[in-house]
Amino acid sequence: MRIHVIFAHPVDTSFNAAIHRTVVAALERAGHEVRDFDLHARGFDPTLGAREREDYHTTGVNEAPVREYVDALRWADALVFVFPTWWYGVPAILKGYLDRVWLPGVAFHLPEDGGRIQPGLTNIRKLAIITTHGSPWWFMKFWMRDPGKAVFTRGLRPLMARGCRVVHLAHASMDKSTPESRRRFLAKVDKTLSRF
Repeated sequence: MRIHVIFAHPVDTSFNAAIHRTVVAALERAGHEVRDFDLHARGFDPTLGAREREDYHTTGVNEAPVREYVDALRWADALVFVFPTWWYGVPAILKGYLDRVWLPGVAFHLPEDGGRIQPGLTNIRKLAIITTHGSPWWFMKFWMRDPGKAVFTRGLRPLMARGCRVVHLAHASMDKSTPESRRRFLAKVDKTLSRF
């Protein structure tokens, strides 16, 4: 399977970086072809500038500034996002990636009659969301309604293949994590992605 990994954390020594390394190793060990994009290491600019915004609805033209990222989306059978949850959502660089890369004509199609948008990434059959957050799991799920997860499961998932399988893994309470809790989570990530 062709799997595109999108990683969004600026620190190479972070726990998220360890998760990222575990993901890539597990996928490659399982025989998948992996395109791994570390947004920070690649110097991705999350800013949707005036010119890009003006060209946003001009299919084809809108892809030019982010062609390599668009090509990776179209190439993939599956996506894996690895990121920390900050302020109950995705980091700014990942939000900028979604703004600039998940474009009309790429991620979705806008019908001229004003009807419902149509999915553009029907090649994507599997989606994995792997994150960390400082809050306890129950706070994220019941009080905050897990907004970071919702971006992917409610916002992006409908743009993919019908029946796209979703995997969500989160290490909660990172502020109180221990070496053992982190070890267990990495083992869970490894096991899950080895079977992805």
